[in-house]
Amino acid sequence: MAKLRTFIAVEAAPNIRKRALELIELLRPTPAQVKWVGAAELHWTLKFLGDVSTHELPDLCDTVEEAVGTLPSFEIAAVGAGAFPAADRPRTVWLGVGEGEAEFVALHDRLKEALSHLGFREEQRRFRPHLTLGRVRRSPEGVDELGQLILDHATFPAGSMKVSEVVVFSSRLERQGPVYEALSRARLA
Repeated sequence: MAKLRTFIAVEAAPNIRKRALELIELLRPTPAQVKWVGAAELHWTLKFLGDVSTHELPDLCDTVEEAVGTLPSFEIAAVGAGAFPAADRPRTVWLGVGEGEAEFVALHDRLKEALSHLGFREEQRRFRPHLTLGRVRRSPEGVDELGQLILDHATFPAGSMKVSEVVVFSSRLERQGPVYEALSRARLA
């Protein structure tokens, strides 16, 4: 039975992609070993599903469409560098959301509820909308400097966009990095 590594996300608009790449360049000059993402990888992940069998994909895509179809489109402002678990211990470096965060969380919660009926397990962590910029490797060298740069850019303005659809993606891990393919698109009201 064929399986596809799958996730659900909101694509970043071109203006936000451009600003996110500019933010990466501001954060890059430290000796910290970070795997920075490329322009094609910039998206707001709503739910990582893992390996999904191809025969389950039609139900998954239908469920996503039904779950988000009655929610209204909304505006978000992309703003501020941040890190998980914290700026002084960065493992994942991200760009956050200011305006529209509550609507983004509501979109996530609607999907989480709908997908639980299909057997996808729920995350225990509180959802925080973020656009991943890079992942810090296990080297401690330069991490303090990176943390300071993250704090220095905590209010970095990256533009705004309208969230009007979510995308079910497959992800294939290649030598040069992940390759994403849109499997379906679901429009918000």
